[in-house]
Amino acid sequence: MGAGAFEARLARLRVRMVEAGVDLVALAPGAHLRWLTGFSPFADERPCLALVGHRGAGFLMPVLNADDVRQHSDWPFWTWADDAGPADALAEAIAALGPVAAVSLDEAMRADHALLLLEALPGARRSFAAETVGHLRLCKDATEIAALRENARIADLAQAALRAAIRPGVTERAVADAARAAFRAEGAVPEFTIIGTGTNGAFPHHHTGETVLAHGDAIVCDIGAKKDGYYSDITRMACCGALPEGYAEVHAVVNAAVEAALAAIRPGIRARDVDAAARAVITAAGYGDYFTHRTGHGVGQEIHEPPYITGVSDVILAPGMVFTVEPGIYLPGRFGIRLEEIAVVTETGCEILSTLSRAVHVA
Repeated sequence: MGAGAFEARLARLRVRMVEAGVDLVALAPGAHLRWLTGFSPFADERPCLALVGHRGAGFLMPVLNADDVRQHSDWPFWTWADDAGPADALAEAIAALGPVAAVSLDEAMRADHALLLLEALPGARRSFAAETVGHLRLCKDATEIAALRENARIADLAQAALRAAIRPGVTERAVADAARAAFRAEGAVPEFTIIGTGTNGAFPHHHTGETVLAHGDAIVCDIGAKKDGYYSDITRMACCGALPEGYAEVHAVVNAAVEAALAAIRPGIRARDVDAAARAVITAAGYGDYFTHRTGHGVGQEIHEPPYITGVSDVILAPGMVFTVEPGIYLPGRFGIRLEEIAVVTETGCEILSTLSRAVHVA
């Protein structure tokens, strides 16, 4: 993205600040700041904040990092050194940016940095950046969706690579390594490779390890990586040899839950209605107690970001929102099944980014 695109985002943020009644947005190094400026400074225990007011913006910056960050931004800097501390520089920044009756804080900011800022703004009303920058990040533009679509293509290739590695006697880690190598071959950085074989599949966030795949094991394959600032996330199922007893029935229920959730997606409905559509299918089949997590989460510059597709979310879906649909059934001591798509809300429904069938792969 060019500089003009980030200037447009800053302008949109200022409009949103007026709508939200916010005078100052304070961002820590992280996803909000990367979305707004295209980069994120080095983060450590030293306070480093991007401060955006209605007419000005700049960085509270440790002096030892300032020259490096100046290569990425022409914003003004209020620098401070370790022998003096940040208090005076922060006071200068606030004075330069104008009166602050309400401040919007990055949710990912360190607590000590947030308290430092709030102590410098006595009496200011505070809220989180979910209502400012986060509000703008909810709906992806065409460039962002293209990046997510490319990441989904790569994730499909990584699923094919891990499937080729499945056979009795190999470890979960060996299968995960095949996926990781496929991601790297496409220029993506692996973020997670959850391979849960047999009874390990009943743990939704199993830690991939040295468990050996055996004939008749069902295998949860949940993988994702990052390229060009955006993430992939896909879960498919494989079986080593033969399907376990009862597997086909449960797989059909989970797939039907995915289809029901996807069919429910359209602008104007609540996120909780998508969760309800998936959950109703699984509950009706008698497995409601074994669907133990939300139906999905947003995907973008973070692997988990809003909107969250939960039973209590009143977020109204709009075109450009991107999130996973990943219902699952986890039967302790037997196996788990999760099937996951990334959906983009369109004007009339949704687009699925993966082109890989959800049918179980039998190795």
